[in-house]
Amino acid sequence: MNTRTDIPMLDDQLPSDPDVDVSDPAASMRPVHLRWRYVGLVAVGGTVGTLLRDVISALLPADGGVSWSIFWINISGALLLGVLLEALAHRGPDAGRRRVLRLLLGTGVLGGFTTYSTLAESTAALVLTGHGLTGTGYALLTVMAGAIATAVGLVVAGWFRPRTVSA
Repeated sequence: MNTRTDIPMLDDQLPSDPDVDVSDPAASMRPVHLRWRYVGLVAVGGTVGTLLRDVISALLPADGGVSWSIFWINISGALLLGVLLEALAHRGPDAGRRRVLRLLLGTGVLGGFTTYSTLAESTAALVLTGHGLTGTGYALLTVMAGAIATAVGLVVAGWFRPRTVSA
């Protein structure tokens, strides 16, 4: 029994948490998302991604209430996130440089770049202005295309993964 919570521990049955750095005994109980170094990486990356999205969406404004720039931002972000995470996963454990890249580029840049809140806002605006079918179609198309783009990103990154030589 765990003396702190009196709940049986199932450590042998649970997968490891990539956000807990077990190699650092002093920080092993403190999740990565609560460490200032990693929070800073995500913040810097998020700032870059948000600025890039803002520039693109300002250059390509909505057409008839449908923001195609946001659509393509979300789809390209989903594709790139699939590529990044698959590439990192095949190169070893989520530690060191791979963790930094995941947090800076994945959570930070691509998290700031993509914007499903704007998708929701655009969809709601279309529905509330009497364009419910267009709004529903836009939302469904974005989510489905994003899922497909992520899958394509996983496959593309898989083509370039390091190959192991069998004996």
